[in-house]
Amino acid sequence: MTPNFNKSADGLLPAVIQDYNTRQVLMVGYMNAEAFEKTLAEKRITFYSRSKQRLWTKGESSENYLELREHFIDCDQDALLFLCEPAGPTCHTGTQSCFANDSALGFLRQLEATIDKKIASDEAESYTRALVQRGINKVAQKVGEEAVELVIEAKDDNAELFKNEAADLLYHLLILLNVKGHSLGDIEDILKQRSKK
Repeated sequence: MTPNFNKSADGLLPAVIQDYNTRQVLMVGYMNAEAFEKTLAEKRITFYSRSKQRLWTKGESSENYLELREHFIDCDQDALLFLCEPAGPTCHTGTQSCFANDSALGFLRQLEATIDKKIASDEAESYTRALVQRGINKVAQKVGEEAVELVIEAKDDNAELFKNEAADLLYHLLILLNVKGHSLGDIEDILKQRSKK
């Protein structure tokens, strides 16, 4: 399916930009056919700027580019959705998004991406990298230890300790999923399938 730029009197279609990892909506811009083709060719988001009356690549002055990972066209062929990895804050105000839409799920996706980068890095002081280098048995053991500590805290009445142990368990579970070649999205898919039964 290809976008139908003739559906708009000015040849512009709205383009929604979403974070590839977190699915957070980052911004909305407009594209004409030339901006769309340039975006696909260069794998970076280019809009048609209505104020500048020209093509405008997001990040051309700030270097906060939006690297294209996937794109979709709606069923009426008159709206575009782009999943991108932002190189920095998307909004000109310095915030991650032009909308006030931070969410816990979004943060978990960012954390998952951070874990992946730490494992692949050569950062000597990285706890995450060091744990993974000790092998799958140590990673799995750490998840078990954190689960036991969470159960112990569940029997007491200290909400802060309980929440901190839950955070430790979730962090180590994300590491284990990564080592096993899976993601939070894979687990979400299973839970979605179960909820339909």
